[in-house]
Amino acid sequence: MHTSLPDFDMPNEEQVHLAAESFRLLSDPTRIKILWALLQGESNVACLAELADAAPTAVSQHLAKLRLAGLVKGRREGTFVYYSAADEHVRRLLAEGLFHADHLDRAGDAEARPDAPPGERAAAHAR
Repeated sequence: MHTSLPDFDMPNEEQVHLAAESFRLLSDPTRIKILWALLQGESNVACLAELADAAPTAVSQHLAKLRLAGLVKGRREGTFVYYSAADEHVRRLLAEGLFHADHLDRAGDAEARPDAPPGERAAAHAR
C-alpha cells in the first residue's frame, strides 16, 4: 500500500538504529538538562553538575555516554575538559522535544481545568 506512493521512503536499518539510540540516551532527565545547558555554551563537569542538580560523578558518566553517541564533544584545556553540544542537529532535536513537552503540558492544563470554557478544553485536547 505505502510503496505505491510516489514519494514514500523508509529509513535504512542503520539510520533507524542510530536514531533509536539517540532517543534512548535522551530519555534521561539529567541528560536533557546537561544537553540544554551545553546548548547555551561550553561548560565543565562541575558547572554542569550544579546546573543539573546532580553529582559530578553522575554527570561525568552521562557525558561519556552522550559523547560516545556523538551528541556532545569535549575540548581539553590543561587538566580540564570543556564540553559542548556536538552540532546544530542536537539543538533542533532537543528544542523540538521540549517544545512538544510544553505543548502537551499546556494542553493538559486546559483539559484538567474544570473552570475552562468547553471550547478551550476541546481546543486544548485537539492540539
